[in-house]
Amino acid sequence: METIQRGRRACCLNLATGAAAALLPWASRAEGYPDKPVRFLVPYPPGGGTDVIARIVQPRFQALLGQPVVIDNRGGAAGLVGTELVAKAPADGYTVLFTLSSHTINPAIYAKIPFDTARDFDPVGTVASLPQILVAHPQFGAGTVAELLALAKAKPGTLSYATVGNGSPGHLAGELMKLRTGIQMTHIPYRGGGPAVTDVLGGQVPLLWVSIPAAAAHVKAGKLKALAVSTRKRSAAFPDVPTMQEAGVADFEVDSWYAMFVPSKTPKAVAEKLNRLLNEIVQEPEIKARLLEQGSEGVGGTPAALAQTVDSELGKWAKLARDASIKVE
Repeated sequence: METIQRGRRACCLNLATGAAAALLPWASRAEGYPDKPVRFLVPYPPGGGTDVIARIVQPRFQALLGQPVVIDNRGGAAGLVGTELVAKAPADGYTVLFTLSSHTINPAIYAKIPFDTARDFDPVGTVASLPQILVAHPQFGAGTVAELLALAKAKPGTLSYATVGNGSPGHLAGELMKLRTGIQMTHIPYRGGGPAVTDVLGGQVPLLWVSIPAAAAHVKAGKLKALAVSTRKRSAAFPDVPTMQEAGVADFEVDSWYAMFVPSKTPKAVAEKLNRLLNEIVQEPEIKARLLEQGSEGVGGTPAALAQTVDSELGKWAKLARDASIKVE
């Protein structure tokens, strides 16, 4: 009898232990994360705004995670190529999407995309927010938005503007400018901010809508001239550059952001750990200063806040795409 009772007690203990293990919080299960290099996949080429911001925070993530953090640039199709790679990557926290707000724009303008923006990714957190900036080659014949509009109306259809690609915040800013003012300009999409900036610097395209980090150094060096920013408030990095609304274009606002996502079904504790480190990093004085140099402000916040942003913007950009008849096959 005593032997049977001992066996029952051992059985119950094993069952209780198994149940407890099943109920262990994800934090306990993810204590060993990471135990190998982590990949920050940037779905744009080197030199663009997304790449610049990723490289500002990457060394601190590497130090705090205690493992190499490798930036992997996979440009193409306005970020769709690299983003699809993350959607199909193992949900283990070792592939992190480091992207910009094109993430919520692409579903509005592309007839088909190879993933579901809402379903296939779990939010980690928002890294930074910033305006788009409208810049021109120094020899371009307009130095203000008013002069640009006058030139565009005098020579309809002859002007073009570059962006980092279809579906980028700059693309929407350019199309919104056309919608609000009635001017005609040709959109020239590139495969990232680096190539777009290079061609505007070389005079191949006169105008560029781009995130501030991709153009900041060139504006400060006088190699590009800034005409306006896309947000309702001026940029702290370029306080002398007016907003589009101040420049006379009513009802104009395009915010952009950089954020981190992981494949859906990644252990919750992994995303929470990355989020916790993100919030710590963007509050560090040196990081804040480096972000500000690029015209951006550190954000942080919760995964839930980023999820709400994604949900809101999916509807917002879908409406703008319909109103401005923006569609890419």
